[in-house]
Amino acid sequence: MDTLDLSWHAHLVRDESGAGRTAVTGDAVVIGAGMAGLTAARVLADRFARVTVVDRDSLPAEAESRRGVPQGAHPHALLAVGRTVLEELFPGLTDELVELGARWIDVVRDAIVWQLDGHRVRADSGIEMLCMSRPLLESCVRRRLRALPNVELRSNTAVAGLTGHRGRRVSGVELADGGELPADLVVDASGRGSRSDSWLRDLGFPAAPESVITVRMHYTTRLVRGRLDRLGGPGMLVAAESPPGHRRYGAAFPLEGDRWFVTLGGYHGDRAPTDPEGFQRFADELPESSIAELLRGAESLSDPATYSFPTSRRRHFERLRLVPAGYVAVGDAVCSFNPVYGHGMTVAALEAVTLGKCLDRHGSADASLARDFYRRSAGLIAVAWDMAASADFTYPDTTGPRPRGLAVTHWYQRRIVRATHVSAEVTGAIVRVQHLIEPATILLRPAMVAKVLRAARQARRAQPATTRRTAPDRSR
Repeated sequence: MDTLDLSWHAHLVRDESGAGRTAVTGDAVVIGAGMAGLTAARVLADRFARVTVVDRDSLPAEAESRRGVPQGAHPHALLAVGRTVLEELFPGLTDELVELGARWIDVVRDAIVWQLDGHRVRADSGIEMLCMSRPLLESCVRRRLRALPNVELRSNTAVAGLTGHRGRRVSGVELADGGELPADLVVDASGRGSRSDSWLRDLGFPAAPESVITVRMHYTTRLVRGRLDRLGGPGMLVAAESPPGHRRYGAAFPLEGDRWFVTLGGYHGDRAPTDPEGFQRFADELPESSIAELLRGAESLSDPATYSFPTSRRRHFERLRLVPAGYVAVGDAVCSFNPVYGHGMTVAALEAVTLGKCLDRHGSADASLARDFYRRSAGLIAVAWDMAASADFTYPDTTGPRPRGLAVTHWYQRRIVRATHVSAEVTGAIVRVQHLIEPATILLRPAMVAKVLRAARQARRAQPATTRRTAPDRSR
């Protein structure tokens, strides 16, 4: 596969000093062995003498779900940019995943997507996504990290707090068994449930201000084996109801071994049943039949797994005047995105690259490194956060800080979606934005705006009256 052009991210991650990679002698400790922690550890391994990754969970040698990743039994999207970054951090990873059964799909050609009462056009886009289970991806990355001579992964090791000098720096971690791990840099990748607010407060540092958006998402996932003839092979199925009057959605993603994750769910309290009959009935009631057809002919391979996501949560470390030297937070410990948009792993990988660039620039894990990292990573996070927030606020029950100009944004977004029903060019543009390949500003260029509005009118005229929903349609 060709490497994607990541040039638009350069202003967020480039090394403005022009310095090369810097070897920072000493120890680094990473709290958490999820994808954020694993990618951070790979970057640190090139810059520290020793890197220790600790996780309270058991870390299996094979591709198995684990308790510490509650979403492990649900679909995970590795966006095109995320896959490219992981390949740069772990050369050969892509080929290994494909050999183990991961499936390539063109995200436009190989996808049946229903939004706003119409199918998105299908065409070759050149934007390919690698589909696999989260356990497979993590197991391959863990194996590569374990092969590095200066990296140690410790499972069943819980962290009880941070050690350090009050008001100055973090100097290591205190383990639940009473031991300590000294460190020149501690990277908190412990996830959404990070306890670092209280840990840092004990050392005299303020908690980061938060932004919280309440979405009350619930979804149910089944693992099945089957095929959908009209898809013609591995592909992606998405059926989204039309907000604000309808809250349900469904999705199916191919996995290794000719398997599928089928996920059904809803916003603000709507949820899919866990019994097979109710699960099928929920799929039958979606506005597009592909997922229901797949389920009817599929072999069930697992019991239903449920997951609830009440809020998106962002901690604004970049707003703090006082930050400790020797400590940074990454991944969900900084920002826990609405998982339906699939940004989490990709943003975490980009944060890891950003951390490496900041270490190269500063040469030590002092407070200026932390401030620089938070400033740069805030730009990465804001892109995905704003994209998700604008979609979440199409539902009137969503609460939290509303993006500016939301009414105009929603007006234009609905026209973009309608335009994708007939225009391969508009579809390619919005998919490149969704996969963080291009900035959202490409959709605001005058020529693109004209194409969107023209295609949206064409799609609206072509839509049979019988397919139009009775819920309020604010795009008219």
